[in-house]
Amino acid sequence: MDRYELRRQDYSLSEDQSELQAVYVKFFKTRSSLEVVRAAEPAGFDKNLWEQLCGTGATSMAMPESVGGDGATLVDLSLVAEELGRAIAPVPWIDHICAARLLVRLGALAADDPETADVVEGRQLVALDTRVDAATGIRLIASGSIADHIVVRDGDEIVRLSFDTRPAKVDNIGRLPMAWVDPAAADRRTVLASGADALAEYERALDEWRVLTAAALVGLVEETMRVAAEFATTRYTLGVPISTLQAISHPLANIAITVNAARNLTRRAAWFLEHEPEYQPALPPAAFCYIAEEAPKAATMAVQVQGGLGVATESLASAYLLRARGWPLAAGDLAATAIQVAQRFAAEQG
Repeated sequence: MDRYELRRQDYSLSEDQSELQAVYVKFFKTRSSLEVVRAAEPAGFDKNLWEQLCGTGATSMAMPESVGGDGATLVDLSLVAEELGRAIAPVPWIDHICAARLLVRLGALAADDPETADVVEGRQLVALDTRVDAATGIRLIASGSIADHIVVRDGDEIVRLSFDTRPAKVDNIGRLPMAWVDPAAADRRTVLASGADALAEYERALDEWRVLTAAALVGLVEETMRVAAEFATTRYTLGVPISTLQAISHPLANIAITVNAARNLTRRAAWFLEHEPEYQPALPPAAFCYIAEEAPKAATMAVQVQGGLGVATESLASAYLLRARGWPLAAGDLAATAIQVAQRFAAEQG
C-alpha cells in the first residue's frame, strides 16, 4: 500500500494539526466560559468573542491564499470546529467561513476588492442558507439576524442579500442568531451566479457546512460525556460511585463509542471532500446525519445521569442538551439530508 493510499485510510493528526487543535482548546477554554455562553443567549452571538476569535486568524486561515488567507484544509478546520462545539461558543464561525469560501469560488471575492479583506478577517459577517429543503421564498437562516451579507439559493440562482435593517432574531432551541429572511425584501440583491455549475458550488458549501457542524457536534457530545462521567465518579449511592452501576457506566460507554465513530467519520468526510470530492459523495451528509441524530441522545443521557441537577436551567448539561437538539435544525428537516445520503449513494453505485 503506497503512502497516498494509506493516508486515504488513516485520519490520525499530524504534529502541526495537533498543535493547531491545542491552540483552540486553550482559546475556547479561557474565552468561552458558561457565563459567556449564557450572557450571549439573548442575541445568540458574542461580538467580543467573535473579534477575539478572528484575531487568532481563525477566519483567514480558512480562506484560499489567493484572497489573503492561509489555505487551511477541511481537516484543519474540523479541529477548530470541534473545539468550538466543545465550548458551545456563541459565534457563527462555521456559517461565515463556508459562505465566504463559496463567495471566493464564485468569484464574488477578489484580492483587489477592498471588501474582501473585511470578509476574510471577519469584520463583515456572511451567513449561508444551510437548509436542504429551502430553495425559494422566505426561510429561516441560522446567522440571519447578525450577518452583513446572506448567501442563498433562489431557484437556480445564487444570490447575495443585504439589509439596511437586519432581520429580527427568532427565539430557537439552539440559541442561534436565527432569523426569517425573505430574499424579495432585501434592500440589495446581487445575483452571483446561476445554472448547474453554480448550484454545484453551493452544494459544495453545504457539504463543508455539514462536515464542520458534525465536527462541532462531536466536540459537544464529548464534553457532555466528560461532564456526566465526572459527576458519576464523584456521586455515591450505597457507598459506591454511581459510575460503577451498569445503568450508568454502559450508557456512558455508548457515548464514548459514538464520539469515536463520529469523529472518524467526520474526518474521513473532510479528507475526501478536500482531496477526492467525487469519491463517496455521501460521506458529508452521512457524517452530519449520524451525529445530528446521536448528539441529542447522548446529551439527554448526560442530563439523566445528573438527575435533578441535570435538568436545572442553569446547569451545564442542560445548556449542551439544548444545542445538541437545536444546532442540527439549521439544516432543516434531517430526513431531507438522509434522503440525500441515499440518493448520492445510489448514484455512485450506478
